[in-house]
Amino acid sequence: MNDRKGLNRQLFWLYEGHGRAPFVFRWSLLLFDFLTICYFLWAPFETREGLLGVDYAIGVIIALDVAARFYIRRDKKKFWKRLTNWADIIVVITMFAPLFTANLSFLRVLRAVRAIRAFTFVRRAGLLWRFVTRHERVVDRVTNLVVFLFIMSSIVYVTQVRPNPDIHTFLDAFYFTISSLTTTGYGDVTLVGSGGRLLSIAIMVLGLSLFLRLLGALFTPSDKVDQECEACGLTRHDPDAVHCKHCGAVIHIQTAGST
Repeated sequence: MNDRKGLNRQLFWLYEGHGRAPFVFRWSLLLFDFLTICYFLWAPFETREGLLGVDYAIGVIIALDVAARFYIRRDKKKFWKRLTNWADIIVVITMFAPLFTANLSFLRVLRAVRAIRAFTFVRRAGLLWRFVTRHERVVDRVTNLVVFLFIMSSIVYVTQVRPNPDIHTFLDAFYFTISSLTTTGYGDVTLVGSGGRLLSIAIMVLGLSLFLRLLGALFTPSDKVDQECEACGLTRHDPDAVHCKHCGAVIHIQTAGST
C-alpha cells in the first residue's frame, strides 16, 4: 500500500484496509447489497415510471463501486475474470436501459451473486471466526446454493411469466425451482415449451449436485480448515496446526484462540 498515492490509496484502504472507517464502509456495502437484492425481487417485471429514479440511483452506486474496484486492482486482467464483476456490469446496464427493461429486468437478480462477498468479508474481518472456521464448507455451499436458486428462479420467471399460466410472480418461479431441485415434483407448476423442459433439466442436474454437496458437508463435517501451504500447496490443515503435515513448513492459521 505504501506505493499507492492519492485517491488510489484512500480507496484501497477502504476496500482492503483495517480500521473503523473500512469496517463501516464494507458493512455499508453489504447492507446495500442486501437491500438491492430485496428490491430486485420485489420490483415488478415491468418497470414503472415511479421506480425509474430508484433504478438510476442504484445503477450509479453500483457503477461507482465497480469503477473503484477496477481502479485499485493492480492486475486489470484478473478483474475481468471474476463472475461478480461481470454480474455487476450487467446489472448497471439494465438499470440504465429503461427501453429494454421489460426484457432485461430479470438480469438484475444477478446482484445475488454478491452474496458470496458477504462470506469473504466475514472471514477477513474475523467476525464469527470460530463458527466460520468450524463450518466453512457448510457456509460456502449454502452461499453457492442460494445464489444458484435466485439466478435460476429469475431465468424461469422471465422466460415463463407470459406464456405460462402457472407462473405469475417470482415466488411461483422460486417455488418451481425448489420443487425441481429437491426432486419433489408436485406437478402443480410446470414449464412450457422445449426451452422450459431444457431449463427444468438444468435445474435438476446442476441444483441437485449443489444440494448433495451441501448435504455431504452437513453430515460429514470436517475438522480441517482451508489454509494453503506456501511450500507444497496442501490446502487443508488442522485448526491448531503450526506445521504442514505434508512438508513440515511453518503455516500461519488465523484463530481466535480458545477459552
